[in-house]
Amino acid sequence: MKKRSGRLGQMRVTADGQGVVSHAGAELLRELAGFTGLIDAWDHVLISTYKSVPVHYPGSVLADLAVAIADGADSISDLKVLRDQPRLFGSVASKPTAWRVLDRVSAAHLCGLRRGRAEARARAWAAGAEPDLSSELCLDVDATIVQAHSDKELAAPTWKRTYGFYPLACFLDRPEVSSGEALAAILRPGNAGSNTAADHEIVLARAIDSLPEHARPRPGDDSSPSYVVRSDSAGATHHFAKVCREMGVAFSFGFPITAEMREAIVSLHPSSWRPAVEDDGSRREGALVAEVTKLIDLRAWPEGSRVIVRKERPHPGAQLSLFDTICGFRHTAFIFAPRDARERERRSMAALELRHRQHARVEDRIRQGKAAGLKNLPCAEAEENDAWLECVLAAADLVCWSKLLCFADDDDLARCEIAAFRYKILHMAARITRSGRVVRLRLDRSWFWAKALALGFDRLRAAFA
Repeated sequence: MKKRSGRLGQMRVTADGQGVVSHAGAELLRELAGFTGLIDAWDHVLISTYKSVPVHYPGSVLADLAVAIADGADSISDLKVLRDQPRLFGSVASKPTAWRVLDRVSAAHLCGLRRGRAEARARAWAAGAEPDLSSELCLDVDATIVQAHSDKELAAPTWKRTYGFYPLACFLDRPEVSSGEALAAILRPGNAGSNTAADHEIVLARAIDSLPEHARPRPGDDSSPSYVVRSDSAGATHHFAKVCREMGVAFSFGFPITAEMREAIVSLHPSSWRPAVEDDGSRREGALVAEVTKLIDLRAWPEGSRVIVRKERPHPGAQLSLFDTICGFRHTAFIFAPRDARERERRSMAALELRHRQHARVEDRIRQGKAAGLKNLPCAEAEENDAWLECVLAAADLVCWSKLLCFADDDDLARCEIAAFRYKILHMAARITRSGRVVRLRLDRSWFWAKALALGFDRLRAAFA
């Protein structure tokens, strides 16, 4: 038998440490919420619902909820993580107080909360988080099922035979930090349709309103920032395509393989197919693309719409139709159009197909969203859950902006997912000390990312100085 380590059981453990705090990195997000004006904006929206001066201002409560969500909270009671460390986070609202703040939010207040996030985004972009507006930016739209385990307003059976909600969200793709800004989301019943054009129109309108005014698309203005709305086939409706053209944005939607499409694919000459490409420009193994615009009827779609098909060898476990099985290839298609009928697309079919294929990144955004508050809508009433959803979107934005402003030159931190970001940055241990009138947050010097977080605080404060 091997001799056990002599260290086992030798360390004396006591619960009398002083000045020690955990989750020190979450303070970075709280400062960011303050610097961008998010706390003040939300205060301004809800302060009229109080008859006297509140102990905990509503903007601070909601911002603390957003920070807690980014830190790993999936229920209101998890706000306790911040509240139990008053030396670091100050006075934080209790669970009943947070419940009451959410309960104060009405439909009119929700519009104000969204305006507050838009104002915060404008300040964050002005401080250095703005994307390159001279290049094409992508707005990714997708829906996801959020299960409910009790009876709640709007909860209903879903198409996956579960019970809950079916929210629809729009993200601004930020590939430089392998993340996305959460522009907008709407809460929908679990039995909402996947291709409901009215819902897609609402979420796109809210997403554009969430952008800084100078960065919004301007229909008919060639100098306007260029956006493309990407969606799977759920967004491929004539009405939503028309709305995109009216709002001055291009679109790229998944397109169903109908009988007409199958005939067009079969009729293509072998020379019509071109190799598909990967992100780095190399050839995608076993994948080819071809255009079928002239072989199908697109008169109901906006002028300038085109359809491209990709065929590739199916990967193990791929779900194939009978047509795919006979042909030996898995076929997918998408329809796209520029923001204006006068524009002509000069990129190759392979480049356009790659742009649409990158819409798959939205699955990562939703997966990380579910790891940061979107997995659970904790309230019984719809308006309360709408307020929670706004906090979830704010949490995603705070994490994205912190990466852009504080860690952009460190790929290990800028491109990591939320779970790794918590482990490396948000959950860092520290000790609070006082010297004269100066309060110091002394990060654990043995932690590998301590210097990065200290530098992050300096960069954040310099950006808003």
